[in-house]
Amino acid sequence: MSAFTALLARDMRIAIRVGGGALMGALFFLIVVTMMPFAIGPDLALLARIGPAILWLGALLASLLALDRLFATDHDDGSLDLLMMGRMPLELAIAAKGIAHWLTTGLPLVLITPVLGLMLNVELGAMGWVSLTLLAGTPALTFIGLIGAALSVALRRGGLLLAVLVLPLTIPVLIFGVAAANAAIVGPAPFGPPFTILCALSLASFVLGPIAAAAALRHGLE
Repeated sequence: MSAFTALLARDMRIAIRVGGGALMGALFFLIVVTMMPFAIGPDLALLARIGPAILWLGALLASLLALDRLFATDHDDGSLDLLMMGRMPLELAIAAKGIAHWLTTGLPLVLITPVLGLMLNVELGAMGWVSLTLLAGTPALTFIGLIGAALSVALRRGGLLLAVLVLPLTIPVLIFGVAAANAAIVGPAPFGPPFTILCALSLASFVLGPIAAAAALRHGLE
């Protein structure tokens, strides 16, 4: 087993064991989606129209829950120092941690989206498109969040700073994710352009996120 695969498996086991990944994110996602109909009212047409936006906003907030502990736990027990001094490049180690976070937090949100969409009166046939946009866009939320997690790892109350740093950077992902979902459901705008931009944002964040996070860790922990 390579060092990359071992780190990926380790982080996934930790996230699942402590309940900080899939369980916490999925429960928070469920709470957000469940409370929206009570806040908006029983207007089914309105819920169906804004359903994709609610799902995207819930997924964005749920993906931030475990980010504040992504590097903090390793920093507390000294594992982060070993990663920084190891033979595997720090950028590659951070990419492994980001992939593990998405597999345990982002992917479960995508899988439960069709069930939660029914609470918002989103048509069952349209839920496939909404899930596709979340599948393409949630990696961008994770790898953008890596930068904020790295910047806040050595600070007190880093979780508050993390939200302040990450949320503005995720606005383009939210805009194009909702635009692609609405284009697929109601139109008349084409689905292709916003979805292509959403995929490009995820690919760019996958490349640039670990590099920026590694630079932030080296600078912050010197």
